[in-house]
Amino acid sequence: MPAATEAMTSAGSTVSISATLPASLTKTAYAALTYTEIGEITDGGSVGRTYNLVSHSPLATRGTVQKKGSFSDGTVTLQAAYAPGDAGQVLVQTALNDDEYYAFAEELQDGTIIYYQAQVTSAPVNVGGVDSITGTTITLAVKSGSIVFAYPA
Repeated sequence: MPAATEAMTSAGSTVSISATLPASLTKTAYAALTYTEIGEITDGGSVGRTYNLVSHSPLATRGTVQKKGSFSDGTVTLQAAYAPGDAGQVLVQTALNDDEYYAFAEELQDGTIIYYQAQVTSAPVNVGGVDSITGTTITLAVKSGSIVFAYPA
């Protein structure tokens, strides 16, 4: 059950990565890992399961029946200022060139932590224009069934 009873901002949230995977898909196993914060994150993306909508329209009733179909734990798109010396961004680049899953932890302002496993599928450098901060867009393909929410006590 979420701890926050009011809306909160994303200020103070962090995204971290670990090359080690948890022994099980529990908050205790995820919390036991050592994580490296990914520096300069400006947008933590969206994390969570999405279901496809399945529709059926019987001729006799003219109504459309809608049901949840297959699901995906989706992709997470992180935006960050490009910081090639940041230990977290270095680990992201390592993961980009690796076919293995890595563990991620997104900690929200209220202390909620969203754990998941993902493959880094892209991390290009976004040069932009003269008044832009050089950035990177990190795309993570989330492993189905690996998301665990850890709410503060």
